Amino acid sequence: MLRRRTVKDTDQVKISFALPEDHPHAADAYVAGTFNDWDPRADPLIHRNNETYSAVVTLKRGERHAYRYVSGEGEWFNAGDADEYDAENGALLT
Repeated sequence: MLRRRTVKDTDQVKISFALPEDHPHAADAYVAGTFNDWDPRADPLIHRNNETYSAVVTLKRGERHAYRYVSGEGEWFNAGDADEYDAENGALLT
């Protein structure tokens, strides 16, 4: 699931990428995309008190980014939380 929060008095938005605690890859997952040069280890999902694992990335509001999740074993996957999907880029965040 995605959650967006505007950073007050800026042109930025914080995006939370989250997987439910019971997702098979949640405990060892990362989020990778155009915002971190597709680095599969740059943004790990961290266990939260709300029964999710999530990573928060700050982006410029209105930018469009592609992203996917990746497991600790290197398996890339989508989680059904994207704004839309593109055959070439995978999950898209707008």
